[in-house]
Amino acid sequence: MNRIVGKIYRVNGPVVKLQEVKDLKLMELVMVGEEKLLGEAIEIDNQKATIQVYEDTVGLIPGGNVYGTGCPLSLELGPGMMGNIFDGVGRPLEDLKKLSGDYITRGIVADTLNRKKKWMFKPQVKAGDRIEAGSVVGEIQETRLIKHFPLVPPDISGIIVKVAPDGEYSVDQEMIVIKTADGEEKKLPFYHRWPVKLPRPVREKHLSTVPLITGERIIDTFFPISKGGCAVIPGGFGTGKTMTQHALAKWADADIIVYIGCGERGNEITEVLVDFPKLMDVKSGIPLIERTIIIANTSNMPVAAREASIYTGITIAEYYRDMGYHVAIMADSTSRWAEALREISGRLEEMPAEGGFPSYLPSRLADFYERAGFTVTLNNKEASVSIIGAVSPAGGDFSEPVTQNSLRFTRCFWALDRALASARHYPAINWITSYSEYLAELDHWFVEKVSPDFPKLRSFCMNILQEESKLEKVVKIVGASSLPEDQKLILETARFLREGYLQQNAYEHIDMYASMRRQFLMMKAIRSFYDEAEKALKYKIPVKKLVELPSAIKIQRIKHTIGNDEVEKIEDVIAEAVQEIHDLIKVYQG
Repeated sequence: MNRIVGKIYRVNGPVVKLQEVKDLKLMELVMVGEEKLLGEAIEIDNQKATIQVYEDTVGLIPGGNVYGTGCPLSLELGPGMMGNIFDGVGRPLEDLKKLSGDYITRGIVADTLNRKKKWMFKPQVKAGDRIEAGSVVGEIQETRLIKHFPLVPPDISGIIVKVAPDGEYSVDQEMIVIKTADGEEKKLPFYHRWPVKLPRPVREKHLSTVPLITGERIIDTFFPISKGGCAVIPGGFGTGKTMTQHALAKWADADIIVYIGCGERGNEITEVLVDFPKLMDVKSGIPLIERTIIIANTSNMPVAAREASIYTGITIAEYYRDMGYHVAIMADSTSRWAEALREISGRLEEMPAEGGFPSYLPSRLADFYERAGFTVTLNNKEASVSIIGAVSPAGGDFSEPVTQNSLRFTRCFWALDRALASARHYPAINWITSYSEYLAELDHWFVEKVSPDFPKLRSFCMNILQEESKLEKVVKIVGASSLPEDQKLILETARFLREGYLQQNAYEHIDMYASMRRQFLMMKAIRSFYDEAEKALKYKIPVKKLVELPSAIKIQRIKHTIGNDEVEKIEDVIAEAVQEIHDLIKVYQG
């Protein structure tokens, strides 16, 4: 039975002050008032304490009891999470709806995992085996796409005394009995609990040389992220942060997607909940939701739960990583999370730092992003957690604290541009201000798996785009018609890149996803046209004539006409362009 650890004497929004405190630990999960609202002890001073409450505190009055649970905010980790939707503290929304209807009742409790559902278990160990912390015990087919491998908790090891035989079990039935080094026998069910703010241990972290392929050309080609890496997507309202993350969630080649809707508008979360069950996995043809977990904490939910939702999502990701999966987290948005920190900090009367945010904002961001990584798990499997965090700077100002501090702890920056978004150029990632520090580590993979010429082609395309950026200043003054032909060719080639390569339609079947082979050949087609056109300029052929050739128009339309399963047709377009330019040269020579 939960014990009384103090009495309420002050309520200030989600912050509740206690007096007569006894036997309370820092970070302990508590239940506040007679409605048993979930909260967490964040400060203890002698016989006084401060609690942040994860639910609406309207109606709480001084004198009410606060009950301790004896453990920190923790998640039940086991089969049944995949394809589910949870709130910020790990309660399944579908179960909450059954208990309280469309509006969540305060103080309602629901287990993270379904206690009634039976799972078919196949053991992979036997009695007498020595088993280490974090080892795989068996196998459960959680969804059609994901096999669940029940794990020994990271803090337990010993000799197996008993293992459940093949059969169907609920999560709270006995899976295994272990005799530890001190002679104690521990009975373990099919799940275990883990504190959300404590990173799960791994054997080692190391540098990743494998990219997380997203199918978005501007990302994969120019600003790739490695598996186990971190990226940040900052952008003002309407620039496409959420849509970009939706596209990445649909197409990234991670095994599992954890989508954290942290403080976003309810209609955007609704779109995710409606769309994902309909989306098909590109590899299997099975609904994408069967390898996706959604944390839904909308902007009208309590701010303290918004702060917790980030940790809930990363803990679930680490759990599946420990099974050997590559997991990608979409956090949308970390700005709303930081705003929750700011609100709680203000109610705690802490001294504000830049932008009114608490002085510990950088360390909290670091704690979150550093839980990503390419790792060797405790059971010696290579796995990863990649984090892609959206940032919503007020007024699109990238100099504000959340964006700047996020850049300190991430190595990939996809800057969304309002001008591009206004011009309906999506993804609206600015190729001049964005960057990726993973390029050097990933080039070997691109050379080996795609083509030895891939890095050279990428450099050529980026140089063309940068030259266009410089020439635009001149064009604004003297006009494009006053430029020499070689500079006109640069501008036209840059237009091919912008409109025919970087711009990508997420709703068009052929264009929504581009394989790496297709990306390479599309760049090769543009480079081939440029090289041949450059030769043609020596014969005084106007650039206007070159870009009006049928093959030049075909190159611009490759993204609409040639899909991933017929990429070799791009070689035919290249050959056609070379031949047409050669024929044109003969005409001008004659």
